[in-house]
Amino acid sequence: MKSHLLLAAALAAATAEAHYIFNILYVNGKKIGGEYTYVRKNSNSYNPAFPEIVEKTDLRCNVGAKPGGGVKTYEVSAGDKIGFKVFNNEVIEHPGPGFIYMSRAPDGVADYDGSGDWFKVYEVALCGGKEAPSGDGSWCAYNKDRLEFTIPPKTPPGEYLVRVEHIGLHQGHVGKAQFYMECAQLKINGPGGGTPGPLVKIPGIYKQTDPGIKYDKWASKPANVFHEK
Repeated sequence: MKSHLLLAAALAAATAEAHYIFNILYVNGKKIGGEYTYVRKNSNSYNPAFPEIVEKTDLRCNVGAKPGGGVKTYEVSAGDKIGFKVFNNEVIEHPGPGFIYMSRAPDGVADYDGSGDWFKVYEVALCGGKEAPSGDGSWCAYNKDRLEFTIPPKTPPGEYLVRVEHIGLHQGHVGKAQFYMECAQLKINGPGGGTPGPLVKIPGIYKQTDPGIKYDKWASKPANVFHEK
């Protein structure tokens, strides 16, 4: 009995170590602040959310990540490279795509709940032109410690929620795709002139029945629903 308990504890620890949270901001390759300094803090620690979250407002910034809470807003410029690093020197240890969305706050971002319009500025999926993954390493984000993107140079100036997301698909075939997302608060300076789009609402970007959510990585020929952008 004791050996069984030890084995269960070891398996639980291994599962926990495979989870991750993007709570550290980088700007142009430099770490800015600490954990959750500029990122809204979620209430589910480093644990994932599951597909039912796609119909809830928690899909915006994660469970419990609301306005307030003493989160600071960091000032950057259009054209800067922004990174969201995984905590505690962990890495992205699941196959699946990554996304970054932005939403301009009508007033100050510190009080903004993300109910306005969002637009996608970054997507990362399969590498090397592969139509279907031959293994977890076929996903560009796999085993990386962060997701990074460059703020479009004509982004209209203002304060924004910037949402990073990675979807772990290793259990998608049993209806348990794992969602890891966070939001940073940024003030973006620049000349503007751009018209972001297409505009979407969150929730609203996914359905639980989408092929990219109910994804079977174990199939001999997985559905070609992802490609490198």
